[in-house]
Amino acid sequence: MQCGFAFLEAGSVRSKNTTNVLIKNALDVFIGAVAYWLFGYAFAFGSESNSFIGYSNFALAYVPTDKFSRWFFRFVCAATAATIVSGAMAERTEFKTYLIYSLFLTGFIYPVVSHWGWHERGWLKKGITTIRFSFQDFAGSGIVHVVGGTCALVGAAILGPRIGRFVKGKPVTIPGHTVPMTALGGFILFMGFLAFNGGSQGSISNPGDAEIAAVAVVNTFISGSAGALTALFIKRIIPGAGKNWSLLTTINGALTGMVAICAGCDAVYPYGAFVIGIFAGVTYILWSAIILKMKIDDPLDSCPVHMGGGAWGLIAAPLFNNKTGVLYQWNKLSFYIWGWNILGLVVIMAWSAGCAIIMFGSCRLVGQLRVPEDIEIKGKPSIITIIME
Repeated sequence: MQCGFAFLEAGSVRSKNTTNVLIKNALDVFIGAVAYWLFGYAFAFGSESNSFIGYSNFALAYVPTDKFSRWFFRFVCAATAATIVSGAMAERTEFKTYLIYSLFLTGFIYPVVSHWGWHERGWLKKGITTIRFSFQDFAGSGIVHVVGGTCALVGAAILGPRIGRFVKGKPVTIPGHTVPMTALGGFILFMGFLAFNGGSQGSISNPGDAEIAAVAVVNTFISGSAGALTALFIKRIIPGAGKNWSLLTTINGALTGMVAICAGCDAVYPYGAFVIGIFAGVTYILWSAIILKMKIDDPLDSCPVHMGGGAWGLIAAPLFNNKTGVLYQWNKLSFYIWGWNILGLVVIMAWSAGCAIIMFGSCRLVGQLRVPEDIEIKGKPSIITIIME
């Protein structure tokens, strides 16, 4: 996944900023690992906790070794959330600010939401029986993608657009420097999503594990394919959408479909995944247009893909769930589950946006959010270049 994001972002920016973007992607892995080891895992899964946050097992102290695989998988999710933000704020963000928000997002914002997702349960009285149900987000439509996408949207809005992105109120296209690199990043991400979603089962040795992983993988690619084709044809056919065959739109439509299916990839029929993917493609086009209308500059369309796709995924999972879905059961329990996911979506967006406003607003107040104009025009050097000079 990280390799895919690196190629996707590097190909989508101008060549003068390539090294800077790549080192940020590399640091997502290393900062994320240290932050999630020191305190992120404790905030998310500490053996001592309350309904808001965990407060034990810092630096994996007293965590049994059979839980280490959980640390690794969740750290990867945290790094993914941080990388989403770097794409939306590319080409004009101060390097020091990047270090701060990468640490804060992987070590605090994501782990707290992960803690909620792990512990959130609802109860419904049915006669003398109490039925317990949970927030449905199997592979992170909300916990990973809405968190990252919402922080990205707030960060890009506070940061402001790149120089020359909007002229007299109208958007001007700033193309990336290499489409093949962007496409390669897309293909790597497609492969990464198969492991990301299939691996969310967490084990393969228990009865039924392999079937669930297989269902997740199949549904992921079906939804991604539907999202890609939908976005492609909307871009080509609908007036005002561009009326051209677009490779980048196709890639982003596929990624949006894969993001959307994360929440329910283990529990929907393949045709349900196809329908979710179709609406994901529409969601991507709509959110992309809305964000452009708001004059927010997102070089990679990270917000439409991750926030838009993730939000739709949380809404869709309880609708298409093959056991409790609203479209199949149409009863009180299924509507409660659906409402629980919608409430979860609102809470995740509010938490992520609030933290992002504090984080990026503070950086802007002290003058450390955006690089000077001359540096942005010249191109942002990497830390390696600075040392060599």
